[in-house]
Amino acid sequence: MARLDSFLRLVVEQKASDLHFLAGSRPTIRHDGVLTPIPFRELSDAEARRFLWEILDDERKEQLEKQSEVDFAYDLEGWGRFRTNVFLHREGIGAVFRVIPEKVPSMDELALPTALRNISGFHNGLVLFTGPTGSGKSTSQAALINELNETRSLHVVTVEDPIEFVHTPAKSMFTQRQVGLHVKSFEEALRSALREAPDVLLVGEMRDLETIRLAISAAETGVLVFGTLHTGSAAKSIDRIIDAFPEGQTNQIRGVLSVILRAVVSQRLVRSASGEGRHAAIEILFGGTGVANMIREGKAYLIDAMLQSVDPATGMQSLDRHLLRMVRDRMVTLDEAVKHATYPQTLVDSAAGLGITSASSQGGFGGV
Repeated sequence: MARLDSFLRLVVEQKASDLHFLAGSRPTIRHDGVLTPIPFRELSDAEARRFLWEILDDERKEQLEKQSEVDFAYDLEGWGRFRTNVFLHREGIGAVFRVIPEKVPSMDELALPTALRNISGFHNGLVLFTGPTGSGKSTSQAALINELNETRSLHVVTVEDPIEFVHTPAKSMFTQRQVGLHVKSFEEALRSALREAPDVLLVGEMRDLETIRLAISAAETGVLVFGTLHTGSAAKSIDRIIDAFPEGQTNQIRGVLSVILRAVVSQRLVRSASGEGRHAAIEILFGGTGVANMIREGKAYLIDAMLQSVDPATGMQSLDRHLLRMVRDRMVTLDEAVKHATYPQTLVDSAAGLGITSASSQGGFGGV
């Protein structure tokens, strides 16, 4: 057993999300978004290296020395799996471990908006899950893939670095490939995937132009493509894709994206009013005539304003509308919601209309 395992077991026992294990610092866990040092000494580079060397095979050690970082999934039998990044930094070696739940959560368990189930009925096109690192987008995406698995007979191909959630076939069959282990690169895996007759293709991260280009090509051929981006809203996600292409191709890409875009799901994790746990605040954009016109005409910046006033019957919602609903339902405090809002003052004004002016004036709201 690796000595590092005792720290990872503590992360699981504390129901935390991350372990930060860095030379020059004390080991630290992240619980509900808050970093808390573990009662342990500050790690020297030599000591951190001894701990981490026990979980790295020769190939990963070589990659670390050549590229100054290495990504992989670490399995701790009986406890879970961890998405792991080992890297070099100013103080020496370091690593961050993120807990991957052993069981793929359902949409109900995550309390995801029911409108997201509409996505499970799509047969082609592009669906984006976006948000900052650690916002839960991969977990929400896995829950939706699980919904497809339980309701439809499909061939689902995933290309990830590393594989996070391991899906057990129900009605669907799965081909899960890890970059660096089963295939050399995202580009090679995506090209290969199109020869594997997929119905659904999950791209772990649309990180560069070639990956984005191949994902769009797959969606054009009739595959339902899921991808993730580190962007803060639906509008920014659309701009991020378009801006990845050379200037001479932007009009063409706007036209293609206006046709293939099915949905953008952008989310944040917001601290619960009780102080225990976090809730996903989610913005939902569905493709359609109006959205397609905005994309085609280079007016994606209008999407934020459109989502603020969209009819809830469409299933679409702005991030701020979901935050306001969580404030109203006493799931989060107004102060916490404002930290994440797209238009903070508008959210404050809307909350005032509900008789809520601040977290401190919510009549015990913070303890619910």
